[in-house]
Amino acid sequence: MTAITIRRALLSVSDKTGIVDLARTLAEKGVELVSTGGTAKALRDAGLTVRDVSDLTGFPEMMDGRVKTLHPMVHGGLLAVRDDAAHADAMEEHGIGAIDLVVVNLYPFAQTVAKGADRPEVIENIDIGGPSMVRSAAKNHAYVAIVTDPADYAIVARGETTLEERRRLAAKAFAATATYDSMIARWFGLEDQKEQFPATLPFTLEAPTVLRYGENPHQQAAFYRPAGPSTPGIGQARQVQGKELSYNNLNDADAALELVSEFRDADPTCVIVKHANPCGVATGTTLADAYEAAFACDTVSAFGGIIALNRTLDAATAKAITGIFTEVVVAPDADEEAIALFAAKKNLRLLLTGTLPDPARGGLTAKTIAGGWLVQSRDNGVLADDMLKVVTKRQPTAQELADCRFAWTVAKHVKSNAIVYAKEGSTAGVGAGQMNRLESARIAAWKAKDAADKAGWAAPRTIGSAVASDAFFPFADGLLAAVEAGATAVIQPGGSIRDAEVIAAADEAGLAMIFTGMRHFRH
Repeated sequence: MTAITIRRALLSVSDKTGIVDLARTLAEKGVELVSTGGTAKALRDAGLTVRDVSDLTGFPEMMDGRVKTLHPMVHGGLLAVRDDAAHADAMEEHGIGAIDLVVVNLYPFAQTVAKGADRPEVIENIDIGGPSMVRSAAKNHAYVAIVTDPADYAIVARGETTLEERRRLAAKAFAATATYDSMIARWFGLEDQKEQFPATLPFTLEAPTVLRYGENPHQQAAFYRPAGPSTPGIGQARQVQGKELSYNNLNDADAALELVSEFRDADPTCVIVKHANPCGVATGTTLADAYEAAFACDTVSAFGGIIALNRTLDAATAKAITGIFTEVVVAPDADEEAIALFAAKKNLRLLLTGTLPDPARGGLTAKTIAGGWLVQSRDNGVLADDMLKVVTKRQPTAQELADCRFAWTVAKHVKSNAIVYAKEGSTAGVGAGQMNRLESARIAAWKAKDAADKAGWAAPRTIGSAVASDAFFPFADGLLAAVEAGATAVIQPGGSIRDAEVIAAADEAGLAMIFTGMRHFRH
């Protein structure tokens, strides 16, 4: 069968948006309306004639509404194959009437969890009858239309559906019940049972945005958002202007946002990212000062980069940013003057997040590999005072300690092997993604020298800086490269079998060195 005229519709929705208008339109076309509980009341209050499900089944709604549609008079009307003689005989024998349309959206389980409801309320918001009707109707889509989203009401409002429409609606319906069950399973495993890694870990993603291409033009890509409540971030940001975001834009913007969020309670801070690595990070008395200092760290890499700010974007900062080509700017908010300045740069994307995510939040991260997924807890480690262990003869000065903390925070977000030099609240040089730590130290020092040459400074900012390493120095050579660059303080996890050798080298050079006991590899 292809075109099906809707003669009977069963309406049972948690979200009442648009349901009265749909029901009125169907009733005007002679469709019999069958409904339950609050939906039936809403339709009657609107002056519509509605048949109760209890009248259809011969049983009252019972057990606080837990049992109302789980009945052969309902599911027989949904699952019957209309042109099968045996099915038709069974319908006639038991007085089962066909149902041509089901409109259902489910109890608000995710919203109930998100508002912090207690366990009994969460359990009561697990829908049973709704998903059962959705699956029955979707399975029998050759004859029955199933609508789970108010956005699709227009498809069935004309009183007739095509097979192609019913197939699309069925696909969407099965995705809806899969998502619903997935959220329940995640809640039971992760929150109710407190399992870090449940036996089954379902991921549910929705609302895809198809992107122009992936990392490279020959790759296809899309961006999905997590189903249900999620951490505010790039996926929830408001794009004020600029062309559509690419796969690389989204990836880099997320890297920039995650790093600047480490400074959400700090002085005005600017992060500049290129290919998911920070190339300049600085704090200042104003955002404009912070931007200028971050930009000066690596003026070459900053071209075509991603900028993230921890404060409302103002006009002075916006004007400075427009001095070079920038792909994306991310900020909690922006004032009208800043937005007006950016309007002249039509391709510059401005994303406003409203807030910054909590860098210490929990959660899981996942990555696909051939044949499976790697899942781990987020790297939300923070540098507590009691983690700092000075292992050299010389103690760091107050300024060196502050620079160590700053460099350590940035290094956490640099691809391994990572070396970061910092001085007075600004990165001096960043070495990222090398196969050995010595080369990262050399590259970071070379970048600092290049920055000084371009700016006309008397010396690179690595002179008198602190240097952070994301993992221990396996040999003293990487440390000695930092000494050669002018660093006076070092912060690293420690834990190498050659720690004594590295500490001795630091003492001989007059360095102050801090062990943290925490590594920050990032691959």
